Amino acid sequence: MFADDHVVETSFSTSGRAPEPPERRQRDRIVTILRVGTLIVDGHRELCLIRNMSAGGLMAHVYSALQPGRDVIVELKTSQQIKGRVIWVRDDNAGIAFDQPVDITAMLANPAVLDNGWRPRMPRVEVDRLATLRVGATTHWVQIRDISQGGVKIECEQPIEIGSPVVLTPEHLDPVAGTVRWQHDAACGIAFNQPIPFDQLINWLQRTD
Repeated sequence: MFADDHVVETSFSTSGRAPEPPERRQRDRIVTILRVGTLIVDGHRELCLIRNMSAGGLMAHVYSALQPGRDVIVELKTSQQIKGRVIWVRDDNAGIAFDQPVDITAMLANPAVLDNGWRPRMPRVEVDRLATLRVGATTHWVQIRDISQGGVKIECEQPIEIGSPVVLTPEHLDPVAGTVRWQHDAACGIAFNQPIPFDQLINWLQRTD
């Protein structure tokens, strides 16, 4: 497929400068394979697509209005938070300069297990959405508290046993199969068997009905 298409991937550089705005040019068929991240703006999380990243900053495709000068935190994994500020905005792209240069090699390492024993998670977004959770022949109404492409945190009135295979059906989103990984009081965490496609998750997050 890629032989006839233009492939756009996240690019990384050791340059200490933040990326410049993209050139305005038309391309016909574009295949986009970009790294997903989270922007934290005034304590609110939202997903973004990292187009390119250097030691001094990054360019991201964003899904809300940002203004130059706005302080933000970039999160590539839940263990990797970088403070910065927006320095330019063009169309749906924003340039962000980091407060301090980052080690690109370390950012790309992506260990399976962190030094503290935790596993790095995909970027997550805090939400408050209703869903049903099917566990065997039983269906529960649950509240989604945060979600990523790879998993979800829910609250359920009934405890769900760790290791249980489940199917989560959020309102306005296709059912997602997964496994309960942890449970504490009314909350539990579910790892999806397959990641939710990014465009589907973004469309769902942007729904207001």
